[in-house]
This record gives sequence, C-alpha cells and structure tokens, in this order.
Amino acid sequence: MFDFLQGYDVLGAFWTTVKLTVLSAVGSLVWGTLLAAMRVSPVPLMRGFGTAYVNIVRNIPLTVIIIFTSLGLADIFGVTLGTQDFDAQGFRLAVLGLTAYTAAFVCEALRSGINTVPVGQAEAARAIGLNFFQTLRIIVLPQAFRAVIGPLANVLIALTKNTTVAAAISVAEAAALMKTMIENEAQTLAIGAVFAFGFVVLTLPTGLFLGWLAKRLAVKR
Repeated sequence: MFDFLQGYDVLGAFWTTVKLTVLSAVGSLVWGTLLAAMRVSPVPLMRGFGTAYVNIVRNIPLTVIIIFTSLGLADIFGVTLGTQDFDAQGFRLAVLGLTAYTAAFVCEALRSGINTVPVGQAEAARAIGLNFFQTLRIIVLPQAFRAVIGPLANVLIALTKNTTVAAAISVAEAAALMKTMIENEAQTLAIGAVFAFGFVVLTLPTGLFLGWLAKRLAVKR
C-alpha cells in the first residue's frame, strides 16, 4: 500500500522540518522579546524601530523574505553564515528568514501580554528604585509570558507550517520532498495524505500541550 514511499527519506525530511521549527522558534522568541521591549520602551528611537520593524515585516510575504535571504544576503552580499556547504547554508538562511518573520508575531503577542499587567505594578517597581529594564525583566515579562502561552502556541503552529516555504530555496524539508515525490510517483492523493498526516502529528500534540499549559499557568487576576 505504501510502496511509493520506498527510496524516499520521509522521516529525514520531517526531521529537517522539526529542526527548522525548533531553531526558528528559539530565535524568534529571543528576537521577538527584544522587539516587544523596544515597543514599550520609553526611548523614542527604540520604540520607533520596534514599531517600524513589526509593521513592515508583518506585511511582507514570507516567501519574499526567504528568497531575499538566499538571493539577497547570500548571492549579492556574500553572507555565508559560517559555511560554504550549499545545503547547510540554505538551512541556516531559512532559519534566519523564518526567525526574522516570526519574531514580529511573537512581539505582538508579547506586547498584548504586557498590556494585561496592571500599570500599578510597574509604578510600584519604579517606586522602589527599579529602572525600566529591571521592571520589565523581573515584574512585567514573567506575567506577560504566562498570559500569552496560548497565542504563542498559535504562532509556533503557524511557524511549523511556514517551514514549507523553505523549499523555495532548496532546503530538503517535508514540502520539498513531497513536491519531488508527486513529480515522480502516480500517487498524488496518497502522498498528500501522508504529508498532511505528518504535519498533524507535529502540530496537534504541540497545540494540545501548550493549551493545557496556558490554562495551568494562567495569571489569576
């Protein structure tokens, strides 16, 4: 029944998808947190940069960003990200593009969480001598993260599905292999069903776990 899978490294392709997702998720969480801090910063220059970045990046298609990392950064500016190997370079550029794009959505999710923290807590922190960044790190962000686990779960699930765009720069992830198999095999529906099931396996448990975690860690107001 599944003879058409022979000769293709389906598990390897999905493993590449998992690595793209995990590395991009970590990078976008770090960069998105910094952007959120900039967006609520009292420094006009930082606030302006954060606002401009989020509004611009969110309105650019992910495919354009991914292709720019390959054709723009690598081919025009010679950015190699520490490797000359074509496959490794494509993978790292895809992680960079996915991180840059997803961080904008992480930032907005976190900013909404920051807005749920009562203003009085920040005022009390300043009253005892904490500066803006200490207040953000110690008082505000811990509560903001707990408030937005659900929205961040949605961003992570969207990121998992967005990794398919990496096929545009020849990264050997699941969507790239599916395209190759459809071109070579006469089993379009079966191939589509296999890869759709694979993505459900990746995203559904993640959504259920993070949904449970969001309820467990919800901030009681």
